[in-house]
Amino acid sequence: MGTVSCRQGQHTRVSAPQKGGNIQGPWARGWKSLFCGMGAIRSGVEELRGLQRHQCLHQELLQPVPLQLEKPLSEWPVPQFISLFLPEFPMRPVRGQQTLQRQINHPFVHSLGDSWQGKRHLFIMCSYCSMDLYSLWSAVGGFPEASIRLFAAELVLVLCYLHDLGIIHRDVKMENILLDERGHLKLTDFGLSRRLSQGARAYTICGTLQYMAPEVLSGGPYNHTADWWSLGVLLFCLATGKFPVAAERDHVAMLASVTHCKSEMPASATQEFSLLLHELLCQNPLHRLRHLHHFQGHPFFRGVAFDPELLKKQPVDLVMETQNTSPLETMPFKDFDCDLESLVHTISADSLL
Repeated sequence: MGTVSCRQGQHTRVSAPQKGGNIQGPWARGWKSLFCGMGAIRSGVEELRGLQRHQCLHQELLQPVPLQLEKPLSEWPVPQFISLFLPEFPMRPVRGQQTLQRQINHPFVHSLGDSWQGKRHLFIMCSYCSMDLYSLWSAVGGFPEASIRLFAAELVLVLCYLHDLGIIHRDVKMENILLDERGHLKLTDFGLSRRLSQGARAYTICGTLQYMAPEVLSGGPYNHTADWWSLGVLLFCLATGKFPVAAERDHVAMLASVTHCKSEMPASATQEFSLLLHELLCQNPLHRLRHLHHFQGHPFFRGVAFDPELLKKQPVDLVMETQNTSPLETMPFKDFDCDLESLVHTISADSLL
């Protein structure tokens, strides 16, 4: 048969010598026309496919490379040149990298609902407490031993709970203890806390000077027992209205005062309470009270049930009386921004119309 070449839709017949001679006649020309048409179709389809492949390749080259999303920033505050490009919302910590406070669930720990950061602010959402222990102490002064005993039992429970998890708080003080509507405490501010495994030691000098244990002031090594010294300082303040050792300018001077100055126990304190303070404010951390059974069997806590639910059933009379006479009751938005206060008043006025 003669070969048929199809070029740009035109049929060009090319004769080739075959057995029997050249193919002639209308029948042969009809078959040749059919094959040539099929060749034209096939050639057109291949050309179209090639054009599509070229266009797809061109589009892939023009498409921008997908950007790799950066991991949420875990450090705060962020550098200014980064904060310029942050949205006001919603930089959140990824799962598994939240703060320690969010991972803790205890009746006497201030629950942290959520947190996020924007360009200029760090937002923390948590349950509202209208008073902290330091404000109450500043207004009242010395506390009766009944109230101190309840606060001490609640703090013993929460510190034992944290230490069992391997967490050392490192900043136990009155300012970091909030009070709920019934006067029970909520430990907060875990900014200096860290996990410390059994047998491990820390060396960072951190905390609040007047609450820091001698081994922390000296630069370590120290462990969870440093929190019990801070508890002793706090209980001493609640009973006397003053700190056992005056504040110094730095940790070196503070260490010298703590080491060489012996705190006088409050004259009005019972023998049992004085013993508790003496065993908490012990220079040697190995001799400090630090286990739950030590406190459960201590004479100062005789008759106290170390159970969170039972303790919460007892209202703290001192706190309840203070809240009833506090001006905070007539100024519910004292701790909020003025803009929020004006917004609330506007909404209230509109609702009356």
